[in-house]
Amino acid sequence: MSQQIQERYEDTQLYKIRHSTAHVMAQAVMEMFPDGKPTIGPPVENGFYYDFDLPRNLTPEDLEAIEKRMRQIVQGKHEFKKTVISAEEAKKIFANQPYKLELIEGLEKGGMDEYGNPLKEKPEISIYQQDTFTDLCRGPHVQTTKEIKQDAFKLMSIAGAYWRGDENNKMLQRIYGTAWESKDQLKEYLNQLEEAKKRDHRKLGKDLEIFIFDEEVGPGLPLWLPNGGIIIEELEKLAKELEEKAGYSRVRTPNITKEDLFLRSGHLPYYAESMYPPMELEGVKYYIKPMNCPMHHKIFGAKGRSYRDLPIRLAEYGTCYRYEKSGELFGLMRVRSMQMNDAHIYCGEDQFEQEFMGVIDLYKKYFDLFGIDKYVMRLSLHSKQGLGKKYVDNEPLWVKTEDMVRRAMNNGGVPYVEREDEAAFYGPKIDVQIWSAIGREFSLATNQVDFAVPPRFDLKFTNKEGVDEIPLCIHRAPLSTHERMVGFLLEHYAGNFPVWLSPEQVRVISITDAQNEYVEKIAAELRENGIRAHADLSASRMNAKIRQAQLMKVPYMVVVGDNEMQAGQVSLRVRDGSQENNISLADFIVRVKDRISRRASEL
Repeated sequence: MSQQIQERYEDTQLYKIRHSTAHVMAQAVMEMFPDGKPTIGPPVENGFYYDFDLPRNLTPEDLEAIEKRMRQIVQGKHEFKKTVISAEEAKKIFANQPYKLELIEGLEKGGMDEYGNPLKEKPEISIYQQDTFTDLCRGPHVQTTKEIKQDAFKLMSIAGAYWRGDENNKMLQRIYGTAWESKDQLKEYLNQLEEAKKRDHRKLGKDLEIFIFDEEVGPGLPLWLPNGGIIIEELEKLAKELEEKAGYSRVRTPNITKEDLFLRSGHLPYYAESMYPPMELEGVKYYIKPMNCPMHHKIFGAKGRSYRDLPIRLAEYGTCYRYEKSGELFGLMRVRSMQMNDAHIYCGEDQFEQEFMGVIDLYKKYFDLFGIDKYVMRLSLHSKQGLGKKYVDNEPLWVKTEDMVRRAMNNGGVPYVEREDEAAFYGPKIDVQIWSAIGREFSLATNQVDFAVPPRFDLKFTNKEGVDEIPLCIHRAPLSTHERMVGFLLEHYAGNFPVWLSPEQVRVISITDAQNEYVEKIAAELRENGIRAHADLSASRMNAKIRQAQLMKVPYMVVVGDNEMQAGQVSLRVRDGSQENNISLADFIVRVKDRISRRASEL
């Protein structure tokens, strides 16, 4: 959650309810474990959590008991009392709480708040008390526990969490909960969670045989199964078609490169924590690449360029590797190996708006195709405080390029919101947040302006006046990575991919073994027409075969018995439950090829 969104969230009643419910939960936990050590308990997007250092592992039964005690506390209508105190007073109050003492020391120095976030100025130190529980906290909270509805909160799960997210620190126990302003809101949220469980890309990916992870291979390194390979090929085919029409040229670059390249680009040493450690050969350090940009810059700079050559658009589905922390890995959404829909556009300043909006238009084409009707374009800006640290130290160029992006978006009539302190280190960007069919939010695509790195590589072109000029570079990835895109689409479609994207498009089913030869002939004819078809010749009964095809979410099931075989026809069962009997195979082929060629959403 961005700083700006967080600040707006903190102003809401819902935030106060969740923050206060976290304190009520902490009171119940500490009553159950008097020797326990509480740490922090912030509200999050859909609820709250609190981390504890406890003498034993929590159980589901513990959650029930804690939740029961919370309802009793809420009934007491206890006031949340804030008191501002000195650091010395705070140390006395929390003398037996090592985690609180560490937080107090951070507050005293003016470096960190209670959540471990850096502070711009030295804060006040305050405590909140309700009933018998006192916590180090800056608030805000509701006035009394009466504002927490007994039937509008629920404890959800227990998880492990390192203190302050650092793998070198002790593992704590995190209790997640959710709280809402009404019982109906809680019910709606829980129903949404149930639907999300059914659509969880990790479960669907396994059930539909799309991808797996294997410990011997390594965490965050997905293995794509044949069905997943087909989806990836279809996405690449889509991207290549649209990019060829838009004038992109495809390139390929190696997965490993010398350290000097990333020193020159500026990624080292600042990006080192997100890179795999180097390997040394013949006295030279090599890195597995975390991004394609520096190599594309090398390709652009490999020969002289004129303004007549621009814009140059270099595209690649290159495999990159980034060392994400173990605790941050999440299915396909957060991985260590990724193939991104990457491209870099090199252009003159006078071409910038057209090129930048060409990428935005590409976004919208994809969104229309996949039925994504809710999205937000977010203009991510720099902050003056981060210049020279988090961002390239060139305020005039930041102001200029941010205005260029604003002007392009405004002229294109594309709505957007602005977010400070979220830019790339080399320039402003448009980040795209999208929502799936069940309202789950995803960070997907990005469109970044780079004014800083091209000079590092001495990139230039000869302008109309015959003078060398540094090009602007646009980094873009409208389809994100294969990993994140497939994960999103699995949840968006609940595994029910449109025909063109379905790994298996038709399952041909015989009623008895007597039709097997005819079934194989039909499947072969479908494949000859570019349709992915499989003949089920197993010994299972017809209904079991149909059920298996339904479980694999195959769009079309063609059933063949003696009558169909003699008439040269088929009976069709569609994934949506509809049926059509006695149709000609030729007509069926025309129908399927039409859906595939148009990349249609309908069956």
